Amino acid sequence: MKEIGEKLKEARESIGVSVEEVAEDLKLRPSQIENIESGNSEAFKDIYNLKYFIRDYAKYLGLDKEDLVDEFNEYLFDYTSRLSLEDIKEAKKERKTVKKIRSPYTVDKSKERSYLLICIYVCIIVLAIIIIAISINLNNSGDDLPEGTVISDRK
Repeated sequence: MKEIGEKLKEARESIGVSVEEVAEDLKLRPSQIENIESGNSEAFKDIYNLKYFIRDYAKYLGLDKEDLVDEFNEYLFDYTSRLSLEDIKEAKKERKTVKKIRSPYTVDKSKERSYLLICIYVCIIVLAIIIIAISINLNNSGDDLPEGTVISDRK
């Protein structure tokens, strides 16, 4: 990682651009540029975002961004391959034990929506059954007259 940072720093200094100018143009903080140039990957929360910062920085300086990204990928492989299986298992355990905080922003609303849809479907089915029962009852209401009863329209 230090080699990548040194290449970027040398290229920046050779064209006479300050850290502040680079940071402003790339919408980064000057400390982020300094950490990239010093090879301090620990300063970044997400190491994968660092790859995109390096890519953009290389492009900005007119360097071959693909070469630097490939070099960073090699560094990343070396960095992640040093993790033991025990470390990975421990990290998974820690992730499972973290309790989620319920707030309006973190609540899973998909379950609420599915319950609402089920209620709507049940109401539609019940309503359809009631309508069918009423229509059958109305059709059969004329059949309740005793046999032999004549209905006439005369007055």
